[in-house]
Amino acid sequence: MVSESAAGYNGHFVVTAEGYKKLQDELEYLKSVKAPEVAERIKQATSFGDLSENAEYEEAKNEQGFMNGRIIELENALRNAVVIEKGASGGIVEVGSVVRVKDLEYNEEDEYTIVGFSESDPARMRISNESPIGAALLGAKKGDEVTVTTPGGLTRLKVLKVT
Repeated sequence: MVSESAAGYNGHFVVTAEGYKKLQDELEYLKSVKAPEVAERIKQATSFGDLSENAEYEEAKNEQGFMNGRIIELENALRNAVVIEKGASGGIVEVGSVVRVKDLEYNEEDEYTIVGFSESDPARMRISNESPIGAALLGAKKGDEVTVTTPGGLTRLKVLKVT
């Protein structure tokens, strides 16, 4: 889902080429597979007669409404997306970069992929450019130290590698 806070600038938001393709694939699936399935369910439910107490009809109509809302959201997202191509940064952290960092307090290393808001998946170490860590790392290069305010307090990270 794309939110107002995801807007990168002038109503646009950043997304990697991979993320853009996933949005396109989801839109295509909804339009070509899911929409016809839901339409068929509605058609079948109407054949049962009285629609006022037809739970299957209500459920299918609700699903259609949610699906149509998601289609509009995806179309808007694709229209307003700024696709960031990886590799042009010259070793500077940007959306699309893979960054290896060392937590200077705990002496632990992590590797993050910086992605646009709509692609974030912290469990897979894909963090948004708008998250505290992602925003702090933007513009950094190998050897830089950044201080990040996280829910757990201040964290100091050293950039070990940017690809």
